[in-house]
Amino acid sequence: MLNKLDLAGRKTKLRQESRFWTWVVNGWLIFFAIVSIIPMVWLLLAPSKEDADLTNRHPLAFGNLGNYVKAWNNLQFFDNGVLFQWVINSIWYTGAIVIIATVTASMAGFVLSASNIKFKRAFLISTLITMLVPPMALVVPIFVLMDAISLMDKPIAVILVSSLYPFGVFLSYIYYTTTIPKELYESARLDGCNDFRLFTKIALPLSWPLISLLAFFAFIGNWANYFLPYILLPSSENFTLPIGLGFLFYSTPAINPGVGATSVPIYKPEIALAGVLIALPIMIVFLVSQKRLVRGMLAGSIKE
Repeated sequence: MLNKLDLAGRKTKLRQESRFWTWVVNGWLIFFAIVSIIPMVWLLLAPSKEDADLTNRHPLAFGNLGNYVKAWNNLQFFDNGVLFQWVINSIWYTGAIVIIATVTASMAGFVLSASNIKFKRAFLISTLITMLVPPMALVVPIFVLMDAISLMDKPIAVILVSSLYPFGVFLSYIYYTTTIPKELYESARLDGCNDFRLFTKIALPLSWPLISLLAFFAFIGNWANYFLPYILLPSSENFTLPIGLGFLFYSTPAINPGVGATSVPIYKPEIALAGVLIALPIMIVFLVSQKRLVRGMLAGSIKE
């Protein structure tokens, strides 16, 4: 009888402790969610106010819808509407990088996991080493290489360099190794399939969660990329949105009140609206693809 009472007391105590830690974890999650959301809310509300209102009114106060139109018109006034060209540049640079990086990374991961190529282990180790190299360490070699082959100040330079996706290769290798049974490949080879047909007819149709994950990370890593385009694309007509935003900061009264104050009406609300143009696509892509992201991240975690 005592043993049963002791056991019941221990179970009750464990439930209480479990409930306590559940509240602690949930509290931390709510706290970090609020901390993460508040800056984005401020960014969305900032263009609705005048420049002086950003410092005089409550940070989360709403101005009026007309100020969004005014801020957008002022942005188009800058350098004869070059902002629209920056938007187009960001879209097509990032789109090309996402397509190339996703296709090449998935194919490379499949080859490393399913093919019988020589030096497979060496290729895999090289991929891991490439993931560990800081991007800053590659700036000078990339600059010298692009200058040597006359690709400086050309969009193809950014697209080619950014399409190198070692993380995607390693992620694809893990996915194909743990998710698709090797017996399936062996059966297809017995029926006469080569490696390319194995990839297109068997691996690719079963790897859409992986493709979604690769495309998402490639988009996130390149849409807001600043440093590499800044080094390789010095001309303003080739700028992406992040570089153009930095150019706006230092070429207008937004940060330096004495610069272009009489001719360029770009102030803090306009800069905030430009920031919305950078952040909003990332939010939309995440909200649209979150189900596929979760499915892709959990793929291969359970294997029968």
